[in-house]
Amino acid sequence: MTYGGDDGRRRMPPRPPQPPARPRQQQRAQMLPLPGRGQSPYDARTRPMGSRGEAPAPPPAPPRQDPPEYGGRQPRPRRRRRWSVGKILMTLLIVVVLFVGAIWAYLEFSINRVDAIGDYSGRPAAASGTNWLIVGSDSRQGLTAQDEERLATGDEGEAGGQRTDTIMIAHLPDNSTKPTLLSLPRDSQVKIPGHSTGKINSAFALGGPKLLVQTVEQATGLRMDHYAEIGFGGFANIVDAIGGVDMCIDKDMNDPMTGIDIKAGCQKLDGRSALGFVRMRHAEATPRSDLDRVANQRKFIGALVSQVASPGTLLNPFDFFPLLGSAPDALTMDTGDHVHNLAGLAIAMRGISSDGVTTTTMPITDASAQHWDKKKSAQLFDALKNDTEVPPDVVMN
Repeated sequence: MTYGGDDGRRRMPPRPPQPPARPRQQQRAQMLPLPGRGQSPYDARTRPMGSRGEAPAPPPAPPRQDPPEYGGRQPRPRRRRRWSVGKILMTLLIVVVLFVGAIWAYLEFSINRVDAIGDYSGRPAAASGTNWLIVGSDSRQGLTAQDEERLATGDEGEAGGQRTDTIMIAHLPDNSTKPTLLSLPRDSQVKIPGHSTGKINSAFALGGPKLLVQTVEQATGLRMDHYAEIGFGGFANIVDAIGGVDMCIDKDMNDPMTGIDIKAGCQKLDGRSALGFVRMRHAEATPRSDLDRVANQRKFIGALVSQVASPGTLLNPFDFFPLLGSAPDALTMDTGDHVHNLAGLAIAMRGISSDGVTTTTMPITDASAQHWDKKKSAQLFDALKNDTEVPPDVVMN
């Protein structure tokens, strides 16, 4: 149909009004899924339907790739981190700590224990410093008949029971005063608690370590804090474990009682010779008998401790591990003592050979070493109680 106008020309009918154009953002938002409905980015009205009326799955997204570096270079592969010096040192430190801890635990639970130190009425009060009672017993425990013959120890029954060949007090001060190693002659006449007056070494045979400790405390007025004991066999085994001990002997020493012959000069003493050296008192080279013997004992202890604690022994597995294996069977300590206490004693006694330790015998009044000089003994004990230097006129070597 046409409409005619006034001018006679045909005209088209007017178009209906069109809605205003919507922005593209609104059109795109209309296609996005509503929140929470799980619709895909494609609106169902704009997707072609499948054969079953289902919308096909959207195509998979391409894998993400990192943009290349500037200039088109590809990223470098990561290098493996190498061990730094700090990590190596830390690892070595941990290994050393674990090794030392294992040795400490082994010794702590392997060393023989005895109830030697106990409280009793009238016991001396604790004073300055720390006191060790060091005992070398003539025990043949663990020795076979061949060992007794090799070491020239004799039979324990013939010796009249178990006694102590060596009695020493090691005083470790709390200040810078020198440590002191004091020998008590074994024939010293003292009051034995519960018994009559007798030789000090007989207290060990009468009541064992506990009575010996009590006898020494009552005779000296010094309170003992620690106890260490070593027998004949253990002493010889320790010396042999480290390959012998270097000693310089001033004169020939021949003991007719044991048949041990030691020539003068610097030499290495094995277990048998070392045991004879610290026990010998009948030789021509020891005219003062027991006084010479206790001096030789202190001299040998200084050499033994220095050699045991030297790097040549501790870093040599052929010496260190035999020493580690023989020490627990050779040594006996009080039930309240520990390995770190023993280590402190060893460190202090290393100064014997370098004059860093005051060594002396109890002041006596006669050559038989049976009676103590009361005045000088009192001065000596007071110096030890108060951690002061031992007066020179009291020192007896």
